[in-house]
Amino acid sequence: MDAIQNYLNKHRKRFLDELLSFLRIPSIGTMPKHAPDTRGAAVFVRDQLAAAGLAHARLIETASHPLVYGEKIIDSRLPTVLVYGHYDVQPAEPEELWDTPPFEPVIRDEKIYARGASDDKGQVYMHIKAFETLWATQELPCNVKFLIEGEEENGSEGLATFLADKRNCDLLRSDVVLISDTALLSMDQPSITIGTRGIIYFEVTVLGPNRDLHSGAYGGAVANPINVLCSMLGALHDEHHRITIPKFYDNVRALSAQERADLNQTDFNLTKYQEELGIEVVMGEAGYNTTERASIRPSLDVNGIWGGYTAAGSKTVLPAQAQAKLSMRLVPYQDAQEVSEDFVSYFPSLAPAGVQVKIRTHYGGSNAIIVPTDSMAFRAAYKAFETVWHKRPLTVIGGYTLPILPKFQQLLGCDIVMMGFSLRSDAAHAPNEHFGLVNFFKGIDTVIAFYKHLTRVYTQ
Repeated sequence: MDAIQNYLNKHRKRFLDELLSFLRIPSIGTMPKHAPDTRGAAVFVRDQLAAAGLAHARLIETASHPLVYGEKIIDSRLPTVLVYGHYDVQPAEPEELWDTPPFEPVIRDEKIYARGASDDKGQVYMHIKAFETLWATQELPCNVKFLIEGEEENGSEGLATFLADKRNCDLLRSDVVLISDTALLSMDQPSITIGTRGIIYFEVTVLGPNRDLHSGAYGGAVANPINVLCSMLGALHDEHHRITIPKFYDNVRALSAQERADLNQTDFNLTKYQEELGIEVVMGEAGYNTTERASIRPSLDVNGIWGGYTAAGSKTVLPAQAQAKLSMRLVPYQDAQEVSEDFVSYFPSLAPAGVQVKIRTHYGGSNAIIVPTDSMAFRAAYKAFETVWHKRPLTVIGGYTLPILPKFQQLLGCDIVMMGFSLRSDAAHAPNEHFGLVNFFKGIDTVIAFYKHLTRVYTQ
């Protein structure tokens, strides 16, 4: 048994115990009441980086939650990998739908159940332990930097501001940015993500009368903001489920027949997909299948809606206002700023007379990205999966968004590799989020293999 596997076997329980401690921290970065917890998660990561052997492990303050940085430079002639991830997590609501409390992690059926287990604490910690193993066994083949942030779930604005300073870009300068915040196709078919969609996020408010009204005395005579808002939101799609914002599709490039064939090479099972989600039919833009709708086509979804009386019992009220949160996922060549401006101009035009419309952009938005598949870094990732999984990985485009990646491409000018180890069924952002123990430990093995193959291809 080689030194690496011996070390992994010896410290397996400790690795898991430490990860469970990490998952107990409710680092919900978007909720002010959890700001101390979020900072606590940053401190935890800093201490773990230092304990793993990284030098200069420290917090870097931003206007919001701190960045965590550490590095190990062993030889300037060797390639440098920047490991990026995030320690903030999504809110756990509705908590009543969790089988166990979201911040009291449990292991059952060989999976860790907790908020952040898959997105992204489990995958971040996997990288820390991969580095620790290589350093402890004196087999680290290249230079490594870590940058773990606390605002990924809210647009990465602090990190974007940090990158605006050239000196900070110099600190992060690397040959490769390595990210594990994406998913595998399945445990039987590994995959490498080569693109993600962009995002814009809005909160909209429809204002009606100057106070809540008695629905018996005023119903049918005064515009009801909830009714109006629902009608406006419904008008954002046509009968073919295409988005109605003017100019929305102007820069959406149609894929060639060969590109669509490559995208659909995965063994997608529609029946199983529907069964997993508890739905009888799928829905989406006409002319595209489910795989395409969730990856290479843009989308618009209402993420939350509220207004009026929602507590127990009844209250016959015509509300003074109604609100909703909505997001758009963008594809390559769409510009987030342009689409945002088009939406802000268009949405109020859907309102009838008698109401006012207010729109707030939650964060500036992020464009989609595509990464090349002919880089040395991609070849190393491909070979790493082949080595550990004994199967050639497929390339996929993810429908989710990693907001900072366009900035990395633009400002750092390095290759980006997205090697995710979660599964689509891990319920990220939902109740009962989980991460498989096999995924965690096999991910460590694959990351270690990536470092070795990367150094080999760079030094040939």
